[in-house]
Amino acid sequence: MKYRRFGKLNWEVSALGFGAMRLPTIDDNKSTIDEPEAIEMIRYAIDHGVNYLDTGYPYHQGNSEKLVGKALKDGYRDKIKLATKLPARFVESAQDFNRYFNEQLERLQMEKIDFYLLHGLNGQRWRMMRDFGILKWAEEKMEQGKFDYFGFSFHDDYQAFKEIVDAYDNWALAQIQYNYMDVYFQAGRRGIEYAVNKNLAIVVMEPLRGGRLSKQPPPSVGRILDTAPHKRTPAEWGLLWIWNQPEVSVTLSGMSTMEQVKENITTADNSVPGMLTSEELFLINEVRDAYNKLNPVPCTGCKYCMPCPNNVEIPQILQIYNEAIMYEDLPGGQLRYNNPDMLKEEFRADQCVECGVCLEACPQKISIIEWLKKAQELLKQ
Repeated sequence: MKYRRFGKLNWEVSALGFGAMRLPTIDDNKSTIDEPEAIEMIRYAIDHGVNYLDTGYPYHQGNSEKLVGKALKDGYRDKIKLATKLPARFVESAQDFNRYFNEQLERLQMEKIDFYLLHGLNGQRWRMMRDFGILKWAEEKMEQGKFDYFGFSFHDDYQAFKEIVDAYDNWALAQIQYNYMDVYFQAGRRGIEYAVNKNLAIVVMEPLRGGRLSKQPPPSVGRILDTAPHKRTPAEWGLLWIWNQPEVSVTLSGMSTMEQVKENITTADNSVPGMLTSEELFLINEVRDAYNKLNPVPCTGCKYCMPCPNNVEIPQILQIYNEAIMYEDLPGGQLRYNNPDMLKEEFRADQCVECGVCLEACPQKISIIEWLKKAQELLKQ
């Protein structure tokens, strides 16, 4: 495993971090984790050098933290730095800080956490948390030894990112969405450079855009990748593009199978900052341009828009719509959309009542209601 500097800390982090948001499940039920498989995957990763594990309060409908707590028994807790997050979008008052934090410690079956993050900050949520006194609360918890370092994960524009970074001198890390499709999206490359100049560690999430950059690419993209002198899988290209940048401390991968764990560890073992040639970087730029011509909805499948009050399966519908366009497979998209075994009628886009709850929750600021209308029009038979 390759290791990197973690901001201002006197500690080196594995290039690959384990993100516990997409663990293997049973019967495709996100709340029902396949515990033996997930524990084996996490422990395999740790045994092969991964020393950073990230989870969060809402992951797997609250069950990710419980699983992580089980996986880190038998001595594994001492081999890894653990990060989890305060669900900022659920907080209604300062009293919620202790309520959520204590619940998380109970779920994890731990007395302390290494890194505690404010989850999914945008400018509005940050100001609310700030006014509730989150910084004073965090300082007190660190003095009490309840967690060692404070950070935040982020979904908003660069100006909001800069505001948050500048608001507190003791941030340890900033976690941002970053991949070769999102160079200028949200905080983006500009935010990375700003945070690094403030000695923050950079934790990258969604390096493969919710797994979409690891899939078999559409023909227009595949033709570009076929011209590369070094043949790599789509996932390797996506991860190596990030690891090529020395400013990135750790890249989280939400791995769902043991095969993915092994492949990503191998790729991390072969990663070196600056390893990609100028020709390879130009090739990835061409891939980005080709994807941008095909992919209409910038959904990463994070599922923050769920549950929908009217039971619309928003991420699944947007994925079907995107893939029908990207892969030029309208019949396949219509088959998936109209097959009740894949998407029940009561969960389809025409059940949307335009309440707007999803718009507020979406970290990508996607016009979900309008895209649902387009998906219904294109896919309904």
